[in-house]
Amino acid sequence: MTERPAQRTPNRQLAALIAEAGFSNAGLARRVDQLGLEHGLDLRYDKTSVTRWLRGQQPRGTTPALIAEVFTRRLGRRLSAQDLGLDACAPVYAGLEFAATPEEAIDIVGGLWRKDSGSHAELRKIAFTPAGLVVPSRDWLIGRPDDKVARGEQPVRVPAQGRPVVPRQRGQAERGPGQKVTPGDIAALRSVGELFRTLDNMYGGGHARQALVRYLEHECEPMLRGTYGEQTGRRLFAAAADLTRLAGWTSYDIAAHGLAQRYFVQALRLAQAAGDRSYGSYVLVTMSRQAVYLGHGREAVQLARVAQQGVGTSAPPVVQALLHSAEARGHGVLGEVRNCTASLVRAERALEAARPGDEVPYWARFFDEAQMADEFGHCHRDLQQFRAAAQHAERSLQLRAPAFARSRLFCRVVLASARLGLGELDQACTLGAEAAGAAAEMRSVRAVEYVRDFERRLEPYKDAAPVRGYRDRIAALG
Repeated sequence: MTERPAQRTPNRQLAALIAEAGFSNAGLARRVDQLGLEHGLDLRYDKTSVTRWLRGQQPRGTTPALIAEVFTRRLGRRLSAQDLGLDACAPVYAGLEFAATPEEAIDIVGGLWRKDSGSHAELRKIAFTPAGLVVPSRDWLIGRPDDKVARGEQPVRVPAQGRPVVPRQRGQAERGPGQKVTPGDIAALRSVGELFRTLDNMYGGGHARQALVRYLEHECEPMLRGTYGEQTGRRLFAAAADLTRLAGWTSYDIAAHGLAQRYFVQALRLAQAAGDRSYGSYVLVTMSRQAVYLGHGREAVQLARVAQQGVGTSAPPVVQALLHSAEARGHGVLGEVRNCTASLVRAERALEAARPGDEVPYWARFFDEAQMADEFGHCHRDLQQFRAAAQHAERSLQLRAPAFARSRLFCRVVLASARLGLGELDQACTLGAEAAGAAAEMRSVRAVEYVRDFERRLEPYKDAAPVRGYRDRIAALG
């Protein structure tokens, strides 16, 4: 790795922390390399590199933050690059930290929004790391609630005579740090979330993802750095958590998996600041779904179980059904028939327990009979139980509203794969071609990958007439 020119003075802060941690120079270098691997980085540091750092040279790029994280894990307290006498930087891996305070959470997620809204394409190329799921989910499960999230409220000054004087808020004329956050601001955040959710469902995550990230940078971050009391602050953090999860979801949909993972971790932390345990469980389910998609079934199961532990039995039946179905998907990827079936049964019973008039969080309202059938279809497909997969996928397509265009596409591919597994090649190819046509109208890498997965399943039949017809239809899409 290329280093910057040496400074004039030795780095005594780093030397003191090395002594406190009990590291050798070689041991520190090895831990930095290992942590780099967790974040998709191929580093080649050794004891000579550490000697140069101690003499005052500054490591470049992401390394200062990695070194700080090594010491944070070893010493059990949050340390920054500055604490080690190193230059602060905005590392591309940053965002997997579960912040110690709401203020730190704002700094981390704000940094992600700013880098993502710019031309930092490397942020969208960083790798997903299964190891990066462990600490945030654990910290969410066992962490203590934030005592205070209110920021910077100034008291009204009452002069001896005349009307009360309300201090002018910096940035009052236009949005900026210091603004007074109002209920209308939070309502606007919620409305924007619904708009982008609708666009995502219909046209894919790539359609308006950048607009969402810019909105978070230019509108949401100034609110988080504004002034608000406890109640308003909790509601603000809840809205910010929802938008951040959505930014992660749209990133996931375009295969920016490392970036999506970071958004999910920060959404989890913002949900904790909001005091919304139930929404935190939803974020964990979202992380579990990404793990399923990437083939990390064991991690997917663990995340779903942490979500279940976090809310206990107090969650509404619909939420319980959502959590159990997420666990089932993980077991399905692993081929664990018994565990998958047991989780599906729990999910089905929970949904059956739901009653009209039950209070259901807005984010869980999508989980209905159509979604339950979709979950069954995916699980049975993964377990190669094709007749059951076809039955559930057909039911889901019958029930699913047209507005959920991408979900319908996924379900159609599941049905096509099930028909193929049953030897019904003509029907499979017809369904697959319909899905491919829908994918061509979306900006969704996941949609394309679903179709490609089906095409891989077609390979053993590549010379059959229905498959040749399928290829002709796909070619006609341009």
